[in-house]
Amino acid sequence: MKIQGRLFLWLSLFVLVVAVVYGYWSREVAGTVALFLAFGLALMIGFYLSFTARRMDELAQDNKEADVADEAGEVGFFSPHSWAPVSLGAGGALAFLAVAMGWWLLYFSAPLIMLGLWGWVFEYYHGENRNQ
Repeated sequence: MKIQGRLFLWLSLFVLVVAVVYGYWSREVAGTVALFLAFGLALMIGFYLSFTARRMDELAQDNKEADVADEAGEVGFFSPHSWAPVSLGAGGALAFLAVAMGWWLLYFSAPLIMLGLWGWVFEYYHGENRNQ
């Protein structure tokens, strides 16, 4: 994480220099503001990664003599049978389609999104997976 933090901090410095030079030469407001916002975003990410890396043990990616297998292991738990992402995807697609076709489509997308969120949050509180 230390390397990624440094990369983002250096990227934020580069984007700041580009924003100042672009703003001075072009006198264009929208691009200059966008570059300053990109500077802020890169700075926040770099600060977070550096802040977190100081409080964690050294990871294999920070060790120059580390092997690929040093970070091997369990990545996490992923539900193999969840239908909630299908509902969220359909509701999200309808919501984005509502912007182009008509806002009335939000009446159909909101229940799908709410149903998907409810299912995703509570999928391990009932049924055969209640004890997980």
